[in-house]
Amino acid sequence: MSSVRKIQTWFQIHKWTSLICTAFLLMLCLTGLPLIFHEEIEELEGKPHLAKEVPAGTPLAGLDKMSENALAKYPEKVIRYIYWDEHEPNTTAFSLSDSIDAAPDNYTTVIMDDHTAEVLETPNYQEGFMYIMLQMHIDMFMGIGGKLFLGLMGLLFIAAIVSGIMLYGPIMKRFDFGMVRTERSTRLKWLDLHNLLGVVTIVWGVVVGFTGVINTASEIVLGLWQMGQLSEMTAPYKTAGPLTGKLSSLDQAIVLTKQAAPDMEPSLIAYPGTPFTSKHHYAVFVKGNTPLTKRIIKPALIDAKKGELTDMRDMPWYVNALFISQPLHFGDYGGLPMKIIWALFDIATIVILGSGLYLWFARNKATRAHISRLSKNETEILTVQAQNENA
Repeated sequence: MSSVRKIQTWFQIHKWTSLICTAFLLMLCLTGLPLIFHEEIEELEGKPHLAKEVPAGTPLAGLDKMSENALAKYPEKVIRYIYWDEHEPNTTAFSLSDSIDAAPDNYTTVIMDDHTAEVLETPNYQEGFMYIMLQMHIDMFMGIGGKLFLGLMGLLFIAAIVSGIMLYGPIMKRFDFGMVRTERSTRLKWLDLHNLLGVVTIVWGVVVGFTGVINTASEIVLGLWQMGQLSEMTAPYKTAGPLTGKLSSLDQAIVLTKQAAPDMEPSLIAYPGTPFTSKHHYAVFVKGNTPLTKRIIKPALIDAKKGELTDMRDMPWYVNALFISQPLHFGDYGGLPMKIIWALFDIATIVILGSGLYLWFARNKATRAHISRLSKNETEILTVQAQNENA
């Protein structure tokens, strides 16, 4: 009896966790599918690289010159971030906003040629099919509230996987692994297929679900880093006055960072006053050169007035966990073969979720029909009893 009660408990957990999160998981699977191949989709569009190829050794224009040109194009804005896209060689992107503390979605991107400091493009990343897919997948256009809600759905998904394992184990003690009873009813066939695909995708489901939950906590991770390591790194500047006048050289900041981390390359520069640094520092984030280490980011703080390196540290484990989980969530580690594997598992999960809904509706329909038959039989019995009594 204890075993039966455990199975019933796991069944209830599996049913309700699945039902609550299924609709949102279907949305995440459908939006995640094109996001897995977003680079390949962009290549199929046939868009050439923005910067022209130049002979080796061609001198760079420098970040100081490029920042001047970016501000000359948008004199009413301020630069908040500078970053490099590995898929667009010989270019540098500048993110400008109306103010240093403007909302995150308040930005204009200017992509410039590294050698000529020429403005190549001012793309609008807040439109188009891929933008809609990404925002739906991240937060459903609901900001941090949407992120945390999808994180809760991810936890329910993991609970559904665990409860499914606890249910499938006892079943496989009585039947062959991978059994699909095609000769029986349609509902039974889909139940076996649902169980089989669920077992096959267990590891993938846990990995994607867990990394998805971590990704939804990005604002929380940023806040912990700001209150912890970043606060320690900028502690000597807590009593410093506001930063005024001309800022120090960006090119000098890059030189100092490369001297401190010669085996790493710049990934992003955050201007003073942005969430990723203090009000007195450039934060130059560098990354490694291998598929794994290029996901590990290391910040160097440069005094934006004196042009001196003040601190450089490895990120805490929880920040590195976030950086590693972001590409792993979309299978962006092993090139196209891994992306194809990720897509196949994604499609299998869509089938699992769809079959789960079908089984729930079919079970409810069968239950209602059974209750209806019992009610009908009970009515007939009462009618016969009444007739006998009248006779």
